[in-house]
Amino acid sequence: MRRIAVISDVHGNMTALDAVLAAIERERPDAIVVCGDVASGPDPAGTVDRLLALERTHFVRGNADREVLEAFGAGRRFDPADEQPARRSGAWAAEQLSRPQRDFLAGFRDTVVLPLDRAGEVLFCHGSPGSDEEIITSLTPERALGRMLAGVGQPLVVCGHTHVQFSRVWNGIRVVNTGSVGMPYEGRRGAFWLMLEPEVRFRRTEYDYELAAQRVLASGYPEAETTRDLILDPQDPREVEAYFETVAADRGER
Repeated sequence: MRRIAVISDVHGNMTALDAVLAAIERERPDAIVVCGDVASGPDPAGTVDRLLALERTHFVRGNADREVLEAFGAGRRFDPADEQPARRSGAWAAEQLSRPQRDFLAGFRDTVVLPLDRAGEVLFCHGSPGSDEEIITSLTPERALGRMLAGVGQPLVVCGHTHVQFSRVWNGIRVVNTGSVGMPYEGRRGAFWLMLEPEVRFRRTEYDYELAAQRVLASGYPEAETTRDLILDPQDPREVEAYFETVAADRGER
């Protein structure tokens, strides 16, 4: 393949997704890779249907996708009193999906590996090559990064999960974060994604932010106000990455 488009972390933001897919269509890539966390957000069903219609597309499971599948499988009902936002969002999203839509999500893979002209193989994951929730940022210590990349034979790893674009190299392996389409933490508005040509090209697409905010508030999504605020006033990436590193340390990942 000569050109691969990569998106991640849509989180049910259909307005942003449609804008990015229109941009990708103009690019005419050989393939699209979706690096997870697509349905947990204000428009789960619409997002899944839009992705179902794509051709030449490969899907990686994200931790939020897994939460939705677990809620669906357990028949867990949405409980606004649940103190865990991920469980609240997962249960609410699961209630919006049909069985065929759930089955589509269940077909996502842990990782995807594709050949890229002049660059060799590329490994696509959500959090890290070994976990959909492990955290990699531009601040991750070399020792921790090395542990997460142990056994990786591809020269390029593309991940998502932290919603911040970055590129760094460890022991000859380049790690790139695609950023987030639907809920970026880039300190500026936009929908963020990647083109591999085979050079890594960070992309940002404008869309109708006010329309997206209105749709979020009208959706009934339990985290609607927080999501609206993140769309209109994205968080500073340096602060977000520092926070994620604290979370990773608390979980023993550092």
